[in-house]
Amino acid sequence: MLGNEGMNGLILQTIFKMLDSAQIEYRHLEHEPTQTSEDSARVRGESTKIGGKALLVKAGKGERARFVLFVISAALQLDSVKSRKAMGVQRSRFATRDELAELTGGLVPGSVPPFGDPILPGIELYVDESVLQNERIAFNAGSLTDSIIMQVEDYRRVAVMTGIVNVTRLINESKS
Repeated sequence: MLGNEGMNGLILQTIFKMLDSAQIEYRHLEHEPTQTSEDSARVRGESTKIGGKALLVKAGKGERARFVLFVISAALQLDSVKSRKAMGVQRSRFATRDELAELTGGLVPGSVPPFGDPILPGIELYVDESVLQNERIAFNAGSLTDSIIMQVEDYRRVAVMTGIVNVTRLINESKS
């Protein structure tokens, strides 16, 4: 299987088990490595709009800082002002590559699935309204070469969400 070695393969298998035990229908695609949301949409044969882009963000600073996962439509971008407000913090930043790898068992940018617990234990999950407005969600599932496409209704059933938020803006739109 492409892109299915080590911890990344365990994450994919854990996602399969979670979806199968909930009797959820999904489509798994193995494909060439994709570095961008546009590449992922192309190999999936889907619109970027249904892509679930998972972004790990460090919220706050010092001892009170925490990492949260935002899932947004891949056709949009995270609005930092809105996301800080949703988390109740004044400062935030994207996780570094090293922080991402440490917190997710070795995942790289672009491979993070749109789940907190039980897939990524201890990470709060905030899902943007833009994702929930679609019929389907497509996402990379622990590697740059494995994608899953499923119904949003089913995603809502299995994703352990901390909250549903409005934290996006159009790409290249000025900040709020």
